[in-house]
Amino acid sequence: MIHAILALLDNGISTLQTLLFVDVVQPVFFRVGLMGYDEDTYDALYWVIVGVLEIVVMYAALRPLEALRPIETWSDRKALRADVIYTWIAKLGIINIAFFFMLQPLFNHWQSLMAIHDIPNIDLDNLWPGVTDQPVVAFVIYLVVLDFAGYWYHRWQHRFGVWWELHAVHHSQQQMSLWADDRNHFLDDIIQAGFFAVISLFIGVEPSQFVVLVAVSNFMQSVQHVNAHLPYGGLLERLIVSPIFHRRHHAIGYGHEGTHYGCNFGVLFPWWDMMFKTASWNRTLEPTGIRDQLPGPDGAGRSYGNGLLAQQWLTFGRIVRRLGLF
Repeated sequence: MIHAILALLDNGISTLQTLLFVDVVQPVFFRVGLMGYDEDTYDALYWVIVGVLEIVVMYAALRPLEALRPIETWSDRKALRADVIYTWIAKLGIINIAFFFMLQPLFNHWQSLMAIHDIPNIDLDNLWPGVTDQPVVAFVIYLVVLDFAGYWYHRWQHRFGVWWELHAVHHSQQQMSLWADDRNHFLDDIIQAGFFAVISLFIGVEPSQFVVLVAVSNFMQSVQHVNAHLPYGGLLERLIVSPIFHRRHHAIGYGHEGTHYGCNFGVLFPWWDMMFKTASWNRTLEPTGIRDQLPGPDGAGRSYGNGLLAQQWLTFGRIVRRLGLF
């Protein structure tokens, strides 16, 4: 049933992809002399369409919840404007798909060398023939493996100083909302895209599977940042990361500082936090952000920038000062 629904969605997106390419992209590329890039652009169009649909579904499903059951009520929503721009840039997936397709020829070459020298390849689809090669089962396996990698990637972002300064762009939002997930430094986005593209190719993820994996992960992370009370309950909250669980990660004095350097790093599933003892189930609502954003005497009153360009630029200043270069 699920496989049939996914196939139907894929066919619909592919049809729209072809129509847009033939009626819009190809004529423009022909006029400006860019026909040499038409095949790559056709492939990227699929990702772009999925991204647009994801934003539409995300807004339609989550914005009413924020209006009806808000955790916080804000009189001024200007702080969210940059996050909306971040979301459109990230959800269209240009960086992710670029890395995936750039790395694929290299991995194909490595796989050929491995076959020549009889080195076994990692193919999670064939772990249990007849079971793990089923599309839905394979998808779940890939999602869990990538989420495990994502947990450690997230912990490293908080553990290493320069990397934290990049990730601090995300944590500097003091008004959590459905748009907050994609508020990241672009350099961090590039590092992350390369990291997950390498792992995905290494475990045998196909391009079409990769698109869906990223789309599902992105949507689930948008739900985690939503400014709304959602009734997860004790059981569901331990199966998937809930907004209240993730909000603790963004809480001043807990998420980044906490025990040693933070808590609740799970991207999609809280299992890894439970396994490695970084989970906090405290449901107390705390202010979100970074301690040095607070006015004195509790903080330093540091500005992380109000607009996208300022947030990107100020990061390099913090890195320079952290490295003692200025």
